[in-house]
Amino acid sequence: MTTLTNHQTFQQEQLLCLISTLGRVGVAFSGGVDSAVVARAAREACGERAVAITAVSPSLPSGEWDEAQRLAREIGIRHQRVDTSEFTNPDYLRNAPNRCYFCKSELYGRLESLAPQLGIDVLLNGANLDDQGDWRPGMKAAREFAVRSPLIEVGMTKADVRALARHWGLSAWDKPATPCLSSRIAYGLEVTPERVSRVDRAEQFLRTTLGVRELRVRHEVNDLARLELPLSTVTALLDPVIRQKVSDELHALGFRYVTLDLDGFRSGSMNMGLSLVDLAVGPPSASS
Repeated sequence: MTTLTNHQTFQQEQLLCLISTLGRVGVAFSGGVDSAVVARAAREACGERAVAITAVSPSLPSGEWDEAQRLAREIGIRHQRVDTSEFTNPDYLRNAPNRCYFCKSELYGRLESLAPQLGIDVLLNGANLDDQGDWRPGMKAAREFAVRSPLIEVGMTKADVRALARHWGLSAWDKPATPCLSSRIAYGLEVTPERVSRVDRAEQFLRTTLGVRELRVRHEVNDLARLELPLSTVTALLDPVIRQKVSDELHALGFRYVTLDLDGFRSGSMNMGLSLVDLAVGPPSASS
């Protein structure tokens, strides 16, 4: 257990106090560090009145459902699986910059309809203060469904969240961000189960082959794979045997071209090319 700063200790107390006032709570639980901290706080503040809910669809990376189950057991919170159907929504499949809005709308709408069955009054997510500075159209869906963001409400940054997770002894305290697989597909290129599966298998292969925890395989147009790796591991691909092994495997998975991004790994790189017009895109009107 690590020591928190006075400010972080105050945030912890605020978080527990806030959640304790909400009655029966459900936590949208991905198994990442943010939702793990909210789930841990909910379990402490609400006891058996708290439940963690994990959405499962083709966009969930391999192993994440098992990891969410393991982490929920570690926390001691009741855990439910909910299968979502965003891949049946044409607005999601067309993969405009607001794709995440339709995913979260599907999730929150599904949980709203299941609230009586799940025994929850309020749904919580794991958004933290730093998320407000990023392009996250899913936050619009959260507002529409009255989903609470307790980490934001008590002013916790990502660093604060990791500090509290480590203080509580959560094994996920240093877990890298694991966004959905659809976030790897270039905007405008249709999201399909086949494409996200291809990305998933490629990333799993690279993690095993290169021994890297955090990387991305970006699926660009013309079946091009753009590999984002930590710069410290790029030299491994200079080995002809490893380079050929990686190339052969990704071609076998269905990528026509395999490229290495010399800028290395950076989270959210697909958003770098978005214009102000792209960022203004909202959900379609009722007449569209």
